[in-house]
Amino acid sequence: MRTKSSLFVDWPLLLATFPIVAAGLVTMNSIGIGIDFFSKQVVWWMVSLFVFFVLLFLDYRFLRDSRIVTVLYGAILGILVLLFVVGSVFQGAQSWFNVGLFAIQPADPAKVILVIILAKYFSKRHVDIADIRHILVSGLYMALIALLVLLQPDFGSAVIIFAIWFGMVLISGISWKHLLGLIAVGAISFTLLWNFGFATYQKARIMNFLNPLADITGTGYNAYQSMIAVGSGQLVGKGVGYGSQSRLSFLPEYETDFIFAAFAEEWGFVGVTFIFICYLIVLWRLVKLASMGETNFETLFTAGVAIILFTHFIIHVGMNIGLLPITGTTVPFMSYGGSNLLTTYAMLGIVMGMGKYRRYSYGTSESYEIIPEKAEL
Repeated sequence: MRTKSSLFVDWPLLLATFPIVAAGLVTMNSIGIGIDFFSKQVVWWMVSLFVFFVLLFLDYRFLRDSRIVTVLYGAILGILVLLFVVGSVFQGAQSWFNVGLFAIQPADPAKVILVIILAKYFSKRHVDIADIRHILVSGLYMALIALLVLLQPDFGSAVIIFAIWFGMVLISGISWKHLLGLIAVGAISFTLLWNFGFATYQKARIMNFLNPLADITGTGYNAYQSMIAVGSGQLVGKGVGYGSQSRLSFLPEYETDFIFAAFAEEWGFVGVTFIFICYLIVLWRLVKLASMGETNFETLFTAGVAIILFTHFIIHVGMNIGLLPITGTTVPFMSYGGSNLLTTYAMLGIVMGMGKYRRYSYGTSESYEIIPEKAEL
C-alpha cells in the first residue's frame, strides 16, 4: 500500500543532526581564534533549515524525467568548467565562486546531481543491470565530474565522487564478476605505471600521500598533530576551551578538515561516542527511508544520500586519527562551511519530500515490489 501525505518529516533523523551541528558550533566557539566561525555557521544553519522545510513541499517525481536529469547534469558540468574561468583560489585550489559575503563550492551540489543521474540510470535498468556496459556508462557520468573536480585540484571531493559511484554500483545489482574484473584491470594498470611509468619524484609524492607520518615535520605534520589532539582527549576530554592543540594553533583548519580532532580533544571518548551514535541514527533512518521508496529511483537516491554522508564521515574521521591520508575532507553537519551545510540539509529535504509517496507507513512489516519504470536513457 502506497501512502501519500501533504508533509512528511522523519523527526528522529532531523533531530539527530542537531547535536552534531551543536558539537561543531561549540568547538568553533570554544577555540575562538581569528574569524568568528561560530556566528557565521549559526546563520548558515538557520538558512539551511529554512531551505530544508521549503523543500519538503515539492513533488520530486519530476526528477524521473530524463530531460530534467540531462539538464541538471549538463548544468553542473558547465558550472565546474566555469570555475576555471572566474573561480576563486583558496589554499591552492580553484574550487570556489566568491559572491561577496560568502563563497560557494560547486563540488557539493555536484555530488547530489551525480546521485540523481545514477539513481535515474540504474532505476531504468534493473532487468539487465548485470551487463558490464552499465558499469562503463555510469562510470563515464562519474568520471566527467570527478575529472573536473580533480583538476581544481580537489582530491578529497574527487575521491568522494568516485565512492558515490562505487557505492551505488554495488547496491544497484551490478555483477560482482564484472566489478572485480574492473578492479583487477585497475590494479594491473597501476602496477605497470608504478614500475614503468612514474618518475622517481612522482613515486615519492604517492608514498608521502599514503604514509604522511613518515615525515611528521613536513607532509605528515597535520596528520601527526591531529593524532595528538585525538589521543590527548582520553576518556572525558580536556574540557571546553582547553584544547591546547587547537588553541595554540598546532592543529590547522580546526574548523573544517580537523574539527573532529578538535572536538575529540575537548570532549574525549565519551563525546566522540555520542557523536558516533547520532551519525548512526542519521544513516539508519536514511536506510529505512530508502526501503520505503515509491520506485527504484527514490530508493536509489536515498541510498545515494546515505553513501555521501557515510563516505564523508569515514574519510574525515579516518584522516583525523591517522588511518587514512589527509585529503581535506569535511564532516557533514559538524565542519564549518555554508555550501556544505546547505547542500546536506537540502539533500535531506529532498529525501523527506520523496517520503510523501512511501510504499508503506511506519509500523508495518509488509513489503511490496517496486514497480519498475520503462527505460528511457
